[in-house]
Amino acid sequence: MTDTGTDELLAEERDGVLILTINRPEAKNAMTKACSEAIAAQLDRLDAEDDLRVGILTGAGGTFCSGMDLKGFLRGESPSVKGRGFGGLTEKKPVKPLIAAVEGYALAGGLELMIACDLVVANSKAKFGIPEAKRGLAAAAGGLMVLPDLIPHKVAMELALTGDFIDAARAYELGMINRVTDGDALDGALELAKAITANGPIAVRVSKQIMDESRGWELDKRYEHQAKLLPQVFMSADAQEGSKAFAEKRAPNWQGK
Repeated sequence: MTDTGTDELLAEERDGVLILTINRPEAKNAMTKACSEAIAAQLDRLDAEDDLRVGILTGAGGTFCSGMDLKGFLRGESPSVKGRGFGGLTEKKPVKPLIAAVEGYALAGGLELMIACDLVVANSKAKFGIPEAKRGLAAAAGGLMVLPDLIPHKVAMELALTGDFIDAARAYELGMINRVTDGDALDGALELAKAITANGPIAVRVSKQIMDESRGWELDKRYEHQAKLLPQVFMSADAQEGSKAFAEKRAPNWQGK
């Protein structure tokens, strides 16, 4: 484990993967200011350290995250980081891939944290929703803006206006999550992370960047914008290594250069 500056977030490195575990099981991992700041700091670390290739965000005690800590909210605390958003994540994603491993409930801000991740692995018994309206609140950390980009607009509207939950099977059907497992979601996320870390780190990073940023590019300038980012992939030593490894029928030795 790595010191995160708070007991509310655990950090562990495993084979190039940084596993971040929200550690407030007694409160269903409701998000606090301190935990948000710890997540932001660890995501900065993920991007800064070359040995770390993929991040996983999960929750302790069988729950992903139940949203913001309402007791903190009543005290006037905001579980956000300036420029980073709720949970230190929703407004600024890391450069490297981040996978959500979901057990139990991903609700309200918890669902918004989940959809801010690049990929999602969920246990088959997990539940998802944005029930803020039931509390006289609104899903302001991406539920009202990002969710309609990921699933059909009318389905997102129903989730926002009713506050009702959906199960993992329905979330998978809608394309909200990538994989459903009957086992431990973290094990499934580590399997997915392994498939990513087997690939060239520059290719992975730039591919993620283009997929994220191109949604805001003008249609007639997409290839122009993409062309500015691709040389760092095709001119890299890793591109040469990948081609040589294929020809020589061996695993590539990535250098990230």
